[in-house]
Formats: sequence, structure tokens, C-alpha cells
Amino acid sequence: MSLTAVGLEAARRATRAVSRGVAETVALEAARGAAFTNEGCAARPGPYRRQTGLAWLSGKGRITSRQAAAGLAYGEAWRRAEAPAPLPSTLALNLGGRIGGGGEPLPVAAIVARAEAHARAGQRLAALRARLGGQAELVAACDAVCGRELTPREAAGGERAALKLEAVLGVALDLLGR
Repeated sequence: MSLTAVGLEAARRATRAVSRGVAETVALEAARGAAFTNEGCAARPGPYRRQTGLAWLSGKGRITSRQAAAGLAYGEAWRRAEAPAPLPSTLALNLGGRIGGGGEPLPVAAIVARAEAHARAGQRLAALRARLGGQAELVAACDAVCGRELTPREAAGGERAALKLEAVLGVALDLLGR
């Protein structure tokens, strides 16, 4: 056997091992309720892509396009409002400096603009939650599926609870979609 043939066989074994590992990981996550797509051709499947909860519900026809749009808007507001604080705490005198000391310091105006955008996102999220009447169950359903992008089964932990969560989410998305 030539050196090239040995190298090719080793590469093929490594590829098979990685494929088995990916298949195992996807199977475990799917058992926990995650949804995946694997678009490709019959000869060679494409990469696995984890679906968001809203994409999965929409793909199954369980929510309307209007509800999906409301969920996307809520999710965007949630992720912007829940992002790490744009103003890091520091004892350094260089207010515009970056943590870790790398690169040029950010201008103070950029830091203030980030903080204002973060505050506006928080206000937008509060307004969306007010449209839900402050109902904790509606807010929690939207936070889990729209914000954290979990499927209902991942968020609820089981089939029966997932069906209840879907129903609650449907009501919440209808209220947000008005």
C-alpha cells in the first residue's frame, strides 16, 4: 500500500468517525426536543442546521405568518434587551478603553449610543410585554420560544407540557400580532 493510499484511508476513517459523532449529537439533541434541518442532495446530505422554535412551528403549520412575524419582533427585542450591558464596570480611568486592552479605545459617544440603544430595546420589550397584559405565562412562553429560540418541547421538557406551551404561545402571538 502506498503512502498516499494510507493517508486517504486514514482521512476516510476520520471522516466516518466525525460523521458518527455528529449523528450522535444530533440524535441526543433531537431527543431533548431540538429541531434540525439537513438540506442537501441524496448522495451527500448538507450540514445540520438547528431550527428555532418559531421556524419549527411555522414549518409544521402550527402558527400563521402573522404570528411568526409577531414572534420574530418579540424575539429581536428580547435578544437586544437581554444582551450584556454595553457599559462595562471598570476602575480604569480610560472610559473609552476596551476590556483586555486590545485595539483602539471606543469613543465615549459610541459607548453612550450603545447604552441608549440598549435602554430603547428594554423599553420596546416592556411595551410588548404590556401588550400581553403582564401575564407571566404568556411572557414566559414568548421568552422561551421567541427570545431564547427553543422549540416548545425543549422549553417545556415533555410532550404534554409542550402542547400546553404551544397553546399559550398561540394566544400570546395573537395578542402581539394585533
